[in-house]
Parts: sequence; C-alpha cells; structure tokens
Amino acid sequence: VQLQASGGGSVLAGGSLRLACVMSGSALSSNIMGWFRQAPGDEREFVGATKWSGGRRSYAESSEGRFTISRDNFKNTVYLQMASLKPEDTAVYYCAADSTNYRISHAAGEYEYWGQGTLVTVSS
Repeated sequence: VQLQASGGGSVLAGGSLRLACVMSGSALSSNIMGWFRQAPGDEREFVGATKWSGGRRSYAESSEGRFTISRDNFKNTVYLQMASLKPEDTAVYYCAADSTNYRISHAAGEYEYWGQGTLVTVSS
C-alpha cells in the first residue's frame, strides 16, 4: 500500500474532521500530495494539495478558508483539516501523490498514486 487514508466519518454541519494520509514505498518519492473527493454521480474533484518540501499549497475555491493541508515529514503523513463542514462536502475523500511534476496540479490525471478513499458524511 503506497497511500493509506483514514479519518473519515459522520459529522453534523458546522463540525470538523481531520483526515490523514500515510505515504509509503514508491509514493515517498512524490513531490506533491493532494486531496480529492468524489460524491455519488460526480467526477472526482480537487480539494487541495501541498508540495512535500517548502510551504506551497493550493486549494480549490470550495475549500479555501475552511480546509487546511499540513504535513509531518517525519511521519510521512499529510493531513486535511476540515472545518465548517457543509452537507455538500459529503463525499469519498482520496489522497493522491504526484512524483512527476513540481508545480501543483488540480487535475486528477497528474497524480500517479492514490489512497483507498475515506468516506465523509455531513448531515444537516
């Protein structure tokens, strides 16, 4: 397993959750770690990403101001802290790693490694 995501669950609107993604194996050579999500019937969409070295981060407009990506280089772990959650945030969340590019891409196709997904359900 290259990426192992965890932390999903059910929460009321306005609540918070923190997702974690542990990297291992070949994924450790990646330059960029990203988070995507996919709701039933929808395409997978970009949530946010961080460069593994340096402080550069990028967020989707829907995430900006509510979600924060952080990383622990010693634990090879990237986190997605989600606050002020809304029912429309309900989705399966995936972590992903890009070992080819040095600039953050919002395109899922640029990421080679994917975690198994963790379900986040936000109820009103």
